[in-house]
Amino acid sequence: MPRSKVPLLLLLLSLVTLFVPAFGQSANQARPGTLNYLEGQASIEGRQLSPNSVGNTELQAGQYLSTANGKAEILLTPGVFLRLGNDSTVQMVSPTLTQVEVKLESGHANVEVDQLYKQNTILIDLKNGQTHLLKPGLYAFDANNSTVRVFDGKADVYPGENLQTDIKPIEVKGSRQIVLTGEPANPQHFDKGRSEDDLYKWSSLRSEYLGEANVDLASEYAGASSFYPGWYWAGGPYGYTWLPGDGLFWNPFGYGFYSPYYLYGGGFVYGRYGRGIYPYRGGYGYRGGRSIGGYAQGGGFRGAGSGGGFHGGGGGGSRGGGGGHR
Repeated sequence: MPRSKVPLLLLLLSLVTLFVPAFGQSANQARPGTLNYLEGQASIEGRQLSPNSVGNTELQAGQYLSTANGKAEILLTPGVFLRLGNDSTVQMVSPTLTQVEVKLESGHANVEVDQLYKQNTILIDLKNGQTHLLKPGLYAFDANNSTVRVFDGKADVYPGENLQTDIKPIEVKGSRQIVLTGEPANPQHFDKGRSEDDLYKWSSLRSEYLGEANVDLASEYAGASSFYPGWYWAGGPYGYTWLPGDGLFWNPFGYGFYSPYYLYGGGFVYGRYGRGIYPYRGGYGYRGGRSIGGYAQGGGFRGAGSGGGFHGGGGGGSRGGGGGHR
C-alpha cells in the first residue's frame, strides 16, 4: 500500500498556510473534508445538511456523508475536489493534509485532481480494492459495480478486500477502466464520450463555476504581499475555489486555474477560462511572466514550475483568503 514520506520543513510550511487566520471572515478554515457545495438532500451521520452548511461543515475521520436526491462536493487537498452523486455514501477515513483517504460505500463519485505534490497521497477505497491517484486528471468511481474509470490521469489500483495486504498494483491510465472483483484484472478501454453521465456533467459545471471564481480572486490578489496558495472563499454559488502558488493549471474540463503571481507577472487570461485536455474553451494570448516572490512564473500544461514550497490551503491578509466565509 502507498506510504507517505514528508520532509518536515515542507510539512510545517504547509500547515502554516493551511491554518492561517482569515481577516474579516466568520466561518471555518478550509481543510480536507470541508463541504464546498450542496444540491438537494444530503446528510452527515444522519444530520441533514443545508446551504448554510457549505463552508462551515467538515467530514471528520470515521464520519459518513450520504446523498438522497442530491449531490455534494467536498474539498480534499488544495486543487483536489470529490463530488458525490445521487443516492451515494462516502466515508472519510483519513482527512490529513499529506494523506486523504475516503471510502465510497455506495453510489457514484468523481474526483477532479488539478494539482498533486509528491507528498500528497490521495486514496479512494471501494469494497474490493483501493485506488491511489498518481497524476492530475479526472477519476470516476462506481461502488455499485466496483468500477474505477480514469478519464484522464494515472492511478495505481490495488485489488482485494484486505487493504493492508502488500500486493502489486495495477496501473490504470486515461480512457481505461477496471472492474474490481477482488482478484487481479486487466484494465479495459472505455468510450469517454458515452460515459459522460449526470454526475460528469454536474462536475463539469462545478468546474466552470470554480474557474470563474478563480479568475476573479486571482485578479484581486495579483501583486498582493499577503497571498498564500490554497483554498479561497468566493461565496455565492462557488464556495471555495483554488488559487495555485505559481503558473497556470488546466483542469480536466478545460478551465484554467491561475495564480495571482502568474497574472501579476504578465500572464494572459485565455478567454476567461482555459483550454485543457478537452475541447478548447478559451481565447488566445500571452502566457509568460517573471519570478515574483519566490514563485516561478509562466504557463504550461498543468502549471509551470514548483516554486515556493507551499501546498497548504489558505492565506490571510486584508482581503480575507484561505478559508474565510461570508
